[in-house]
Amino acid sequence: MITDILAQKRCFKLVCGAGNEDAAEVKKLVALYSAAGCTLFDLCAKPEIVKAAKEGLEYTGITQDRYLCVSLGIKGDPHVSKACIDTARCVACGACQAICPRHAIQRTEGRLVVQNALCIGCQRCIQACQHKAISAISAAKDIKEVLPELVALGIDCVELHAIGENDDEIVEKWHDISACFDGVLSCCLDRSKLGNERIISRIQQLIKDRKEYSTIIQADGAPMSGGKDDYKTTLQAIAHAEIIQNAKLPVFILLSGGTNSKSAELAKLCGIMPHGVAIGSYARQIVKEYLDQDDFLENTESFNKALNIAKQLVSKTLKDLQ
Repeated sequence: MITDILAQKRCFKLVCGAGNEDAAEVKKLVALYSAAGCTLFDLCAKPEIVKAAKEGLEYTGITQDRYLCVSLGIKGDPHVSKACIDTARCVACGACQAICPRHAIQRTEGRLVVQNALCIGCQRCIQACQHKAISAISAAKDIKEVLPELVALGIDCVELHAIGENDDEIVEKWHDISACFDGVLSCCLDRSKLGNERIISRIQQLIKDRKEYSTIIQADGAPMSGGKDDYKTTLQAIAHAEIIQNAKLPVFILLSGGTNSKSAELAKLCGIMPHGVAIGSYARQIVKEYLDQDDFLENTESFNKALNIAKQLVSKTLKDLQ
């Protein structure tokens, strides 16, 4: 069970991306990291993406201790937002295209266009645009509509990205999820708008009617910032996890947001004892050159090269968790 790997601190969670709707890439990622020893996969809440992840697991033939989690968010959450280009303001300078880590912005007939399936809402393009031509459009889904079909497909966990100040909205969404799914729930929180006391208060409110250790709290340091492999990048995730750990709540704690190969190592050095680590940007980046190959799953040489890289990350992380 998913709770067993968490209790045993064997949880390496690969974040494919709450907004990543590229089914072909998700299949590759899940196949690769499943073979590398990853135990939990975070997915966009779309049936075709869950199906692609299952195909990835079937490709490797490894299904034992492999679990799928779908991510949902509230309106305004960057994880479930898409970039939108205002053509009236855009001068097609290409600054956004150059900085996009997902190659989600493409030039078509002289115009820059966002490929929604690739966009994960990191908002780097918004920061790069000097003409204020790009905004974030919420792609939050109606939980009551989308979740039953996903549950029917077979998922093991549902995560709510509870980034925002509206406690009532978050509690409402949490209850909607609970009504549709009776398994392990996860809540992803960051400190960008919430103080330490309010974070703990929110967690207490969400878990008050749940069984002990049936909830994961994902301590997000800096969302979608894990491109570098250094201690500073992952520092905020460790600091956030410490706040939750000190509260001694009956929850599982995952590090996330800016996580990399040094996350679990730094946590141990600081006396922080998370139950797992969720890695997205960094885990995808280190194998990107291979994933970009159309024949990746058929090309044994490329797959094995990528597998060696992924294995090093997973094995180091799991070793440092112990």
